[in-house]
Amino acid sequence: MMKHFSFSAQLGISLFTLAMFATCAPKPDPSAQQITLDGEAGGVVFDGLGLVNGGGATSVLLKDYPEPQRSQILDMVYKPMFGASVSALFVEIPGDGNSTQGSMPSHMHTRDDLNYSRGYTWWIMQEAQKRNPELTLDGTAWSAPAWIGNGNFWSQDAADYYVKWLEGLRDVYGLKFSAIGCRNEKGDSYEFVKMLRKTLDANGFEDLPIHAFDNWYAEKLNFVFDMEKDEELRNAIDIIGGHVFYEERPVSEEQKALAAKMGKRIWDTEDHVYKKGFDCLISLIECFNLNYIKNNATKIVNWYDIAGIYPLEPYSEDPPTVLAYEPWSGHYKVRQALWGYAHYGQFCKVGWEYLNGGCLALQKGGNLVTLRSGKDYSVIIQTKGATEPQQIYVKVGGGLSRKDLCLWVSNEQEQFVQQADVELQGGVFCMTLEPNHVYSLSTTRGQQKGAFADIPASKPFPMPYRDNFDQYTKPEQRGYLPFYTADICGAFEIAPSPDGNGMALQQVVDLRTNSWAPDWRHYSIIGDREWTDYEVSANVWLKKGDTAGLMGRIEHVGWGYGIIPKGYYMDIDDQGNCQIVISRGKVDKKKLVGDAEQQALIKRLNDMSEGGELILAKTRIKDFSPEAWHKLTLRFSGEDIIGMVDGVERLKAKSGLYPKGMAGLIVGQEGQKVSTPYFDDIIIKPVGAEDPSPTPVNENVRPLYP
Repeated sequence: MMKHFSFSAQLGISLFTLAMFATCAPKPDPSAQQITLDGEAGGVVFDGLGLVNGGGATSVLLKDYPEPQRSQILDMVYKPMFGASVSALFVEIPGDGNSTQGSMPSHMHTRDDLNYSRGYTWWIMQEAQKRNPELTLDGTAWSAPAWIGNGNFWSQDAADYYVKWLEGLRDVYGLKFSAIGCRNEKGDSYEFVKMLRKTLDANGFEDLPIHAFDNWYAEKLNFVFDMEKDEELRNAIDIIGGHVFYEERPVSEEQKALAAKMGKRIWDTEDHVYKKGFDCLISLIECFNLNYIKNNATKIVNWYDIAGIYPLEPYSEDPPTVLAYEPWSGHYKVRQALWGYAHYGQFCKVGWEYLNGGCLALQKGGNLVTLRSGKDYSVIIQTKGATEPQQIYVKVGGGLSRKDLCLWVSNEQEQFVQQADVELQGGVFCMTLEPNHVYSLSTTRGQQKGAFADIPASKPFPMPYRDNFDQYTKPEQRGYLPFYTADICGAFEIAPSPDGNGMALQQVVDLRTNSWAPDWRHYSIIGDREWTDYEVSANVWLKKGDTAGLMGRIEHVGWGYGIIPKGYYMDIDDQGNCQIVISRGKVDKKKLVGDAEQQALIKRLNDMSEGGELILAKTRIKDFSPEAWHKLTLRFSGEDIIGMVDGVERLKAKSGLYPKGMAGLIVGQEGQKVSTPYFDDIIIKPVGAEDPSPTPVNENVRPLYP
């Protein structure tokens, strides 16, 4: 049974802290900023505040968590009046290609393929709306399979692809989007958005709004000038969507005026606050407040929600609300950022209104936003960068409740702590605001600082580890994804073994995807970045033209826009050509100085480009045959790297450039063609150790789908 507790009534704070939060007398200091909240002033509708799940496989390890921890993590983000309590979820429509943090399998790998059980995105949406039926769902594609438009995304294929996905969302999962985008950060196409509008209308989605074009560069909203002149374009785009309004690239006054003239809402469909600790929390509130005050954005969605990824992946720590790196142990960690979302999420809902006259800058640093629903209202304040305390004197006018307000406060020392109610005297309240604080006040009740008392201790990835895939008798229940693998590009899915005996793992994407980020080869990672001396082995089955291999000592998998790893791999093709290769990712020239032999080899080949690869050893096995199982082994012992095929040592190399890192699976590619081999019986163990039994699965890990 899940055990939880709330801090809602547990103040537990010092008298010094209480003094800082004290409200002032109704008669203010003459220097106090006077603010009037007029309930009759009107305002625009608040369309929600939330998080992105996607932009890669951001939560792929979350699916492997046991209960109750998996449910606890989801509660912390999506359960109303408990944790972040967000009102909007924006998802990536998976497309097989890398989209920052790896790839997720498409519902249509090919034109003739359709499967609504792949991946975990359907599941995450179900779980989020199960907790909050009022949560809005939205999304778009980052990457896409190669068949769409024969590589040109802006095509009828893409519009039809979206419709098929929406039909699965509705017919299989009983969910629906509140809006849909054209594509994430890939420019614009007026013809496509018109085509998408017609296609949606013709297939029963005429009420689904389109936001466009969700780009990040400075000129991202210039298309609004053409909307004014092009009626069909204007009618196709319901919502003006863009990214990173906060700090970097705000909406211009002219663009805001045009949007208002055309009756179009402005949404920030992906913002970024890549900061740590309390600085992240208060910066989130600054982002949310300024996005409305400066940009007229009525919906703000930040990347991203739950870090169910390996720590060596890009952006694994700073943006998310919860760090869920360890499904094998059940350990997770809530970041302070989560309580930034709570300062909004527990104080308003989609459909409330931004109150005119109640959203403004503070005179001595910071700002506040007021949202109302009927007579109830909430005020969210942040004082980031203020250098001294400041007093506000707030008059509550007609149309608003005269009830006392609850008060929740965050600062560097304590986050989301309830204080004594703020009393209204004669329809007025006065507060002294301390620098670098966040305050949420509301006439509503029920807020709490949810938490769980039974978070397991952190443990390293289990070593030795073995998975022969025979446990996955119903792979569709797991979205066709095995435990603990994280695909960086492509789709490594559970499939029937090619010899008819049990199950195996197959990389199923046979063409280079139309990826959001620059691609390398299709590969998947597993394990622990602290592993040093170990061996990884797997049985591989190559079809004609295939190449397959193993990876080891992977210490880096790209920086988000590019996926070339730092580490080693061994691969073999269907002709028996076998090699050990060092992949250098984004070159760190300082690190090369410590490995004179490697540095000399790289310089001799004049290969200092980013992502350069160097063959350390190669051979050809003359009697090698495809269409059969062969066991590959890649062994690391100090600087010695050994490659074995069917138990026979075939390759040997020396390198000390990467002394530790994760294991992985890799397939070959030639031009646009990508190999689709099978893998079976993956074993990771100490050098020379006996093969272990298959690693048992925690019986508390529930299936994703029936």
